[in-house]
Amino acid sequence: MYLTGQHPIVPAPWRVKDVTHVALAFMRSETFNDLERSSWPLFLEVEKVREKFPKETKVMVAIGGWGNEEGFRESASTAEGREAWAENVRRMVESTGADGIDIDWEYPGGNGEDYKRVPNSEREWEITAYPHLLSSLRQALGPSKVISAAVPGLPRDMLAFTPSTIPSIIASVDFLNIMTYDLMNRRDNVTKHHTGVQNSLEAIDAYIATGVPPSKANFGLAFYVKWFKTDPASRKTCVMQPLGCKTALMEDPDTGADLGKAGAFSWHDKCPVDLESSFRDSWIHGEYDKIGGGYYYFDRDEDLFWSYDRPRDIIKKVVPILEKRGVGGVFAWGLGEDAPKFEHLNAANMALADWEDERLGRSEL
Repeated sequence: MYLTGQHPIVPAPWRVKDVTHVALAFMRSETFNDLERSSWPLFLEVEKVREKFPKETKVMVAIGGWGNEEGFRESASTAEGREAWAENVRRMVESTGADGIDIDWEYPGGNGEDYKRVPNSEREWEITAYPHLLSSLRQALGPSKVISAAVPGLPRDMLAFTPSTIPSIIASVDFLNIMTYDLMNRRDNVTKHHTGVQNSLEAIDAYIATGVPPSKANFGLAFYVKWFKTDPASRKTCVMQPLGCKTALMEDPDTGADLGKAGAFSWHDKCPVDLESSFRDSWIHGEYDKIGGGYYYFDRDEDLFWSYDRPRDIIKKVVPILEKRGVGGVFAWGLGEDAPKFEHLNAANMALADWEDERLGRSEL
């Protein structure tokens, strides 16, 4: 589970009894470029987090996050920079008492937030620097600390994850968290599931094809809702076929800036007032796509496409993916985002319990 500073809420202990790792998100990557730093900003102390989870749960610090890449780049460009950065991370882990780190340099090699302003050709050096940085971290932290990495879920973004780089990456990390959500975003021009079963399997398969052992791959659940504006001129087509429908222009074609035609909110957040009626209709009248494996709804009056998982859809997703690919585990963004009812967390727990029962039953046979 990721536990975020935006929603630092942990439910009753029995609800998190099966959580093996919790990553505190985020500490910014440039924090570790300051070689004189002696304090480490966290929204919640590691020991206070431990009190809320089983004693076996590993408490980690997630570094980076969406749009926060400069600290990684500054350090990763030279061997000396990587070693110094990794040593600073080691000091942070030792000072905070964390069990390890999660590296959220989400788009090494390009396609990050600035992809329109900075061409991927100028980021190409990061493809080789990224595994070197992970190697420096493993050397600094030693074999006993946990290192994981959050990695892109869209094949178009997997620039640094190739058959030539994966062996080095896997040698340094305990597991990868494949972000099988936001699989539709404002760079797209047709509607699709943002966290469907089929496109999640495609993401997992892409990593397995590069050499990632399934046991070192986790897939992600999204405890939040996404919406997208569609093209009013395509309304009739969208009514007939909401999936694959043309969207409105969602980002500036020159700068990549968000044009406000797409958005998201967690289950803990209030739905924006201007979307309340449409969201309510999506919950009542939406459909589950049996082929792609995802819940969706098209609002013809507002030209809005909705994509999210209800609790029952979590159950439909977890067991099939585990059965088909045998991956190492499941994670979610994020724990507090599912407050206060924690219905999606409960669904994930139920699905994993069912999977474990089935697995044990098969082994006994």
